[in-house]
Amino acid sequence: MEFQFATKCIYGNKEGFTGESTGAISFPIYQTATYAHPEVGRSTGFDYSRLQNPTRQQLEKVVAALEKGIDALAFSSGMAAITAMMELFQPGDHLITEVDLYGGSTRLFDNVSKKNGISFSYVDCSTADVERYVQDNTRAIFIETPTNPMMHVTDIRKMAEIAKRHDLLLIVDNTFLSPYFQNPLELGADIVIHSGTKFLGGHNDTLAGFVVTNSQEISDRMRFLIKTVGSGLAPMDSWLILRGIKTLPLRMEKAQENAKAIVAYLLTEPGVKKVYYPGIEGSAGYAVCKSQARGFGSMLTFEVESRELALHILKHTKLIPFAESLGGVETLLTYPMTQTHADVPEEVRLANGINERVLRLSAGIEDVADLIADLKQAIGSFA
Repeated sequence: MEFQFATKCIYGNKEGFTGESTGAISFPIYQTATYAHPEVGRSTGFDYSRLQNPTRQQLEKVVAALEKGIDALAFSSGMAAITAMMELFQPGDHLITEVDLYGGSTRLFDNVSKKNGISFSYVDCSTADVERYVQDNTRAIFIETPTNPMMHVTDIRKMAEIAKRHDLLLIVDNTFLSPYFQNPLELGADIVIHSGTKFLGGHNDTLAGFVVTNSQEISDRMRFLIKTVGSGLAPMDSWLILRGIKTLPLRMEKAQENAKAIVAYLLTEPGVKKVYYPGIEGSAGYAVCKSQARGFGSMLTFEVESRELALHILKHTKLIPFAESLGGVETLLTYPMTQTHADVPEEVRLANGINERVLRLSAGIEDVADLIADLKQAIGSFA
């Protein structure tokens, strides 16, 4: 029986765990490091929690079901997931990578992956002729869509066609839209990345990351890597993400509704010069996003008229916190220049449009009238 999305958020594909016989509705937290064996040559299916844990396994089954993959692996953070995934590549390999990436991904690629002999071509995959960057040693295309923070939308199907022609992996960071709005594996991707800290967890109370795939070969290699590098998600954190996912559809719909209303307000605000949101009809990414996703999400970026106004807003909001991260029930304002993208080289950051006047907003699930009132008073109090 194939369940609908909201049901999968609660039960996954209803694959039972034979070790649980109490009938507990909330999946138990198996807070154990190791497991007893009946005898030599016989196992309960669990040996050591670095390899696997029942709570983490249940979470992985749910996420795999949501992304329509054959396997999902839960890591201690989104960056831990990407770091482990990069071990699929060898010194001398080359990747084509979206230029407008989360700053932590860029930091990893520039300071760790390059040291390990992997090279990168940073490209605006939403507009560039990506195929001309393919080299003999290219092994993968890595994209975010929409991108963080400038909200560029890349055609996943088009990237998949290029990847298949050249025998490359297509890796898609799907954090911004979550599996509720977008399923890259169905569009031709080989690997999907999530920072589970964000929309999947949804409550800003724990860290997590995921690698999801529809390839048995990749699954086998990632299973070897997660037990080797030891960055699997702990039982308590696995349970928190499981709990968060149960309300994913409700949160995504409400947060998107709030984001659309905030965008409509910002477009009328004289102090705001640009608003970046893929749901703005006629904007650069609107048609592509509509063709490959079921919604536009709750992330938006806007540029105000001066650095002074940007700093004033961050200091004078009374409801909306000035904080890193996104995807939680609380609306958050982020200053990419000094927070998420502080380690991106200045020339790259500025070329991407991330300047001192740019703010990123993650809409939460509060009453939107309160959110707009807070932004209005913060902007309006600027002398």
